[in-house]
Amino acid sequence: MNNVLAGILPASGGLEATESGKYNIAIGLMALLTVLGVGAGIHSLYVGHEHTFGVSRGVPWGVLIAAYVFFVVTSTGLCIVSSVGHVFGFKNFNPIAKRAVFMSIATIIAGFLVIAFEIENSWRMPVGNVIGANPTSNIWWMGTLYGAYLFFMMIEFVMLQKNLHKVATGFGLAGLLTGVVAHSNLGAVFGLLNGREFWHGPYMPIYFITSAAMSGCVAIIFFTYLAYKTNGWKMSDSMKKSMESVAKMGALMMAIIIFFTSWKMITGVTGQPPGKFEAMQSLLTGPYALNFWGGEVLLGMIIPFAIILGVKGRNMNALFVAALAGMIGIFFMRYDLVIVGQLVPAYHGMGLVDYPDLLTYVPSLHENLVVVGGIAFCGLIFLMGEKMFRGHVSENH
Repeated sequence: MNNVLAGILPASGGLEATESGKYNIAIGLMALLTVLGVGAGIHSLYVGHEHTFGVSRGVPWGVLIAAYVFFVVTSTGLCIVSSVGHVFGFKNFNPIAKRAVFMSIATIIAGFLVIAFEIENSWRMPVGNVIGANPTSNIWWMGTLYGAYLFFMMIEFVMLQKNLHKVATGFGLAGLLTGVVAHSNLGAVFGLLNGREFWHGPYMPIYFITSAAMSGCVAIIFFTYLAYKTNGWKMSDSMKKSMESVAKMGALMMAIIIFFTSWKMITGVTGQPPGKFEAMQSLLTGPYALNFWGGEVLLGMIIPFAIILGVKGRNMNALFVAALAGMIGIFFMRYDLVIVGQLVPAYHGMGLVDYPDLLTYVPSLHENLVVVGGIAFCGLIFLMGEKMFRGHVSENH
């Protein structure tokens, strides 16, 4: 342990940096934003979503669903990245494993926080999930599997803290398998909806798993870099090597997502398939073109991919820029996926008078506050975790 700490702690002592004024300000800001988000969510539950949310009968899923997908995708990705090291034995990934496990817990809890306020009678969900169990429902499986996944990841983290690595490996494998199944099921929630041509198709669960791996790589680079800045530490050579390996894995996943996205757009416009073509056009040249080209393509794929290849994963500052751009771009990916898939009306093409070609949706103040609260809550857990668990340092991880 002393050797590990000696490799990352500066002479002045690193943990004292967490007591600095900047750290306390960051904690206070995250806590304040969390309270504002929770307050907005509770107010919406009290007065009714129809008065505070921008969703409608035509577009019933809004930015809160997009944020939920963003958080759970990131959580599954972090689980995948952590498992590469301490489950499958790739030692280069070991230094980031404990933080990845911890942040997978933090992100999925943040996702649960957001989705709780999206469901108008959220207090009924835990009870209804047991009493009203419906194995034919993908959404029921989503709640059940993600609940089991959270349980396994929490036990895994406890075992890692106790240095019981064999037990942790077993629970890590259980968490990985449950998370992958849960995440592919989340893809099926979208892919099995025949009435939504933009989503419908067998590739959606595969796309979700691949994009989760990409999100996990981006997220662990982002959080690890911030962690070392927060703790006032200098990265050891083993940590730099680990970040390089994660970055290269992330670049591979980005290349696959670029492939997926390209063919999704090509098949969406070739032959002008009804329902899908209009949605694709809204991304390519319509009202969501800036989201798609600026957010998804540029920030989410091209810039991170180019930076990682340019520095070969070895420049930590450049990797952080790539991760920051990737995190923002990935959020646009989730937002566009959820919202654009609902914009084509069910009666499109039937020539109904005064019926719009595309529906519209604008997030309300309450929705945006809940999303900000979820992000802040995740940041709050991250900052507290760095202090409580000493930067997640252990001899093997």
